[in-house]
Order: sequence, then C-alpha cells, then structure tokens
Amino acid sequence: MDVYNLLQNHMGYFILIFARISGIFSSAPLFAVRNMPSIVKIGLALMLSYIIAPVVLADANTVIPDDIFPYIMILISEYLIGVILGFTTYIVFYGIQMAGAILDVKIGFGMVHIIDPAMGQRIPLIGNFKHMLAMIIYLATNCHHLFLSALYSSFTIVPVAKAVSFGGVGLIIAGMGSNIYLIAVKIALPVLIALFLTEVALGILARTMPQLNIFVVGIPARIIVGIFMLIFGIPFYVALLEVLFTGMLSNIYEVLWYLGQS
Repeated sequence: MDVYNLLQNHMGYFILIFARISGIFSSAPLFAVRNMPSIVKIGLALMLSYIIAPVVLADANTVIPDDIFPYIMILISEYLIGVILGFTTYIVFYGIQMAGAILDVKIGFGMVHIIDPAMGQRIPLIGNFKHMLAMIIYLATNCHHLFLSALYSSFTIVPVAKAVSFGGVGLIIAGMGSNIYLIAVKIALPVLIALFLTEVALGILARTMPQLNIFVVGIPARIIVGIFMLIFGIPFYVALLEVLFTGMLSNIYEVLWYLGQS
C-alpha cells in the first residue's frame, strides 16, 4: 500500500491522529521535556503519526465532518485524549518529586533547589536525584516502549473521531492523583523512620549531656543518616518503581477503556 497516496486521501483523518499524538508530547514523561526544541517534538509526532496511520487508516470507517466547527471540536477532543494519557503516566513521577521534597526538608536540604532543564522548574535536590533515577529505570525496563504500545492500542479502544465524554474520566484521574501522596509516603517512609529515630537519639543525648550543643550536632547527623538511608534503600526503591510502573500502565488502560465505553 502506498502510504503517501493513502495519506493524501485521508489527510483530515491523519491530522486527527497527529493531534492525539501531539497531546502525548505535552504531558508524558520523556516526551514532554521542555529542553527539547519544539521543532523536534513536532517532527517526532509527525513520524509516529506516519508510522501508525497506515494501520489505523486501514480500518477507518469513521466519517470526518465537512464543516470546520465540528472538525475543530473533534481535533480538540483527540488532543485532550493524548494529554490525559500523558498525565496519567506522569502521576508516578509527581509522587517521586513530592517524596524528594519531603525528604529534603527532613534531612536539611529544604533551602537547596536546582533547576530541572527537562521540566523548566525548580525542584528539590533529593527529588531531582530520585526523579532522574526513576527516569533511568523507566528507560531501562522499556516502559517507554510499553507506553507507545498503549498509545497504539488507544486507536483501537478509542477510535479516532469517536465522541467521548470527559466528565467521568476527570473523577478517575482525580482518584489516581490521590495516589501521588501514597506514592510519596511509600518512597520517603524508610528514611523518615530513620530520621525520627535519629531525632529521638539526639533528644536523649541532649537530656544526658546538657552542655552539648545539640543543634550543631543534629544538622550533620540528620544529613549523614539521611544520605546513608538513601544509598542503602536504592535496591528497594528500584523494586518499588517496577511495581509503580506496572500500576501506571494499568491506569492508562483503565482510562482508555472508560473513554472507549463512554
């Protein structure tokens, strides 16, 4: 099949496919990095659309409206589907950044923030470390390939130009968003317990040795204990990430099935 001739005959349909994939590049991890030039994002979105279009167009029975206003509404709907899929994927990374912010305050790095060039915002020091490690695990375990597979499946579950309702999906995403706090607690809890025991030990030391300046001793003690626990807990953190990424893919398909049934 000549892909170029196929696209010529279905250009309106191809633009809708491109709109959904463009939404991915606005909100999905790895694809939505801000230090990537816009022309590169557009080029990648066009390339993915060109690859997916022949398979999707082969089974396309949907009639594209001739009027401009209904077509624009469908175009916006397709873009929102892509944004929703990307945001659903990024929920895990928001939880990781929140865990890092909590640990920064408890360890003593609360005033230390760095600029994340990928997202273009200030993030905590430990949060950046955990975020970068999570992104490495995300790539090493080929989760980005699974995400692209889910993106392709989205055209089967939610056909292009299908009328969908976004009202109920907002409640589903809100429920998933509440997991951000749960993810943050799961990641930060071991270090928080160690820091709590350190505070208890410092309190006992302050009572038994009043002449000791506990403030001077406490700051480096929290930093040493916190960094030690971060290093010691890396294998457990990696294992937790694999579980979280599996749940992330389940959330993507849950949203897709809801949109497909609406």
